[in-house]
Amino acid sequence: MKKNPLNGENMNPYLAGVLLGCTLLASFLVLGAGLGASGGLARFAAALEGFVAPGHTLSSEYFGRWGAHPLHYYLVFMLLGTFAGGFFSALQANRLSIQVEKGLKASPRLRLGLALAGGILVGFASRLAQGCTSGQALTGGAMLLTGSMVFLVCVFAGGYAAAHLVRRQWND
Repeated sequence: MKKNPLNGENMNPYLAGVLLGCTLLASFLVLGAGLGASGGLARFAAALEGFVAPGHTLSSEYFGRWGAHPLHYYLVFMLLGTFAGGFFSALQANRLSIQVEKGLKASPRLRLGLALAGGILVGFASRLAQGCTSGQALTGGAMLLTGSMVFLVCVFAGGYAAAHLVRRQWND
């Protein structure tokens, strides 16, 4: 009997890859641009700052160029759709739960602290580079850009090196 990915099982990674590729193609055809996330997140930050201090936000060199309505941008809707799609997918597959996944040796506080530190580092770096890893890897990779290919090799090499350093947190 075949297992249904919508009933708590993981999706076949090859099928997931094909569907992600179709999503990227649809993004190019409909929007004329690829996928990304950090631009949407930065726009949310601009809207939040604009709510608290509108004059400061509009005069800001970074946020001001987006004007009084920074949420009127396609990546904002792409980011919201990513969260909504992930939420409804997990809900449909009965995989929705609030938990901290960690190794037995790591405390929840350590795991959450490392996740927060990593998220801040990646968020800062993605804005500094004017794009996130998903935009660089998916969109740049699909366009066969040399810089994106070098980036992907470096990400995987860095991931393997970092895994060696933190492996003891997960091998219990």
